[in-house]
Amino acid sequence: MNYETTIDANHAQQLNILSPEDETPPSRRRWAIGAVVVLLVVGAWWAMHRGSTASEGADVAGQAQVVSVVIPGQTTITAAINVSGTIAARRQMPVGVAGEGGQVTQVLVDAGDWVRAGQVLAVIDREVQTQQIASQSANVAVADADARLAQANLDRALKLVAKGFISKADIDRLTATRDAASARVRVARAGLGELGARAARLNIVAPAAGLVLTRAVEPGQVVSSGSGVLFSLARDGEMELQARLSEADMGRVAVGSAADVTPVGTTRVLTGQVWQLAPTIDQQSRQGIARIALGYDAALRPGGFANAALRSGTVVAPLLPESAILSDEKGTYVFVVGSDNKVQRRDVKTGEVSEKGISVIQGISGTEKIVLRAGGFLNAGDLVQPVPTQRELAPNPAAQKPVVQAK
Repeated sequence: MNYETTIDANHAQQLNILSPEDETPPSRRRWAIGAVVVLLVVGAWWAMHRGSTASEGADVAGQAQVVSVVIPGQTTITAAINVSGTIAARRQMPVGVAGEGGQVTQVLVDAGDWVRAGQVLAVIDREVQTQQIASQSANVAVADADARLAQANLDRALKLVAKGFISKADIDRLTATRDAASARVRVARAGLGELGARAARLNIVAPAAGLVLTRAVEPGQVVSSGSGVLFSLARDGEMELQARLSEADMGRVAVGSAADVTPVGTTRVLTGQVWQLAPTIDQQSRQGIARIALGYDAALRPGGFANAALRSGTVVAPLLPESAILSDEKGTYVFVVGSDNKVQRRDVKTGEVSEKGISVIQGISGTEKIVLRAGGFLNAGDLVQPVPTQRELAPNPAAQKPVVQAK
């Protein structure tokens, strides 16, 4: 059986379109496809890695807290030593009974009164002394009469001597009688003066002008030389603050140093001056006393408490606002931003407080980045985004000066 194979002419033409030069070997085609696949895989990996890195950076940036920072530099500040102490009279004068004493009949002053030197503060009954003075006055009169009589007898005898009626011995006797009578007059007058002085000493008087601080006597009270202090005066009303200083601070203060004193319970600031430094240091407390002289002021009450700022020259130190200074049970500190933008706790010691800020006399040099605000929400090691303030960009002419470390 014969079969005929028929070949479509169109199909034959399509098969003949590709010439031997245009045909691609199977190996080259596979390499091209592999290269494309590799490029696609690398591109996809790079895109995924880039997106992951950006996401991580965004997360870190989102976790870092934005804080304001400042580089404080150094500022020349009037150094002050903050002290406290007790207010007292600069010259306190106790007043008691100078004479024999007796029953008090009148008290003429009270605490808070001003008195002058010699003013009577209290009167003591002097009825007995008055009678003694009257008796002695009579004795003076008797002695004076006897003296006049003796003188008259002598005068008459002298007139009779020339006529021979009186002997020389009688004249000597009459002269001695006259002299004795004159002496008795002087004795009587001295006794009268003594009684007058004793009576005058019954009055309790002010030894000097000043302010009456205390009164410890009432009318009807019986007093004597052993009764103790009846009045206490502050001479001329002058006061002082007996401030306690550490042994180190005693060496930084001199007589004449100015001080600003604020009595407890008031907002008044009184200006005083150190007039005496104690020559000794208490062996138990290791403290000395600086006595600050103060003029009279109604806010100063002896026995009260007061704070003072003793000016002890100038100091060059960093100055920070109050918001940058933090404190806890461990002490006072600030947060410093390091080069890795992590905050570090730095313990500091503060000094003078003024309207401009608080001086830091120990702990920082002034070249650090200090967190100004939001420090209360930070912990040591936290990552932050520091934002410099205008103060950081301003030049500081004192930045090259050394810092005086105060103790």
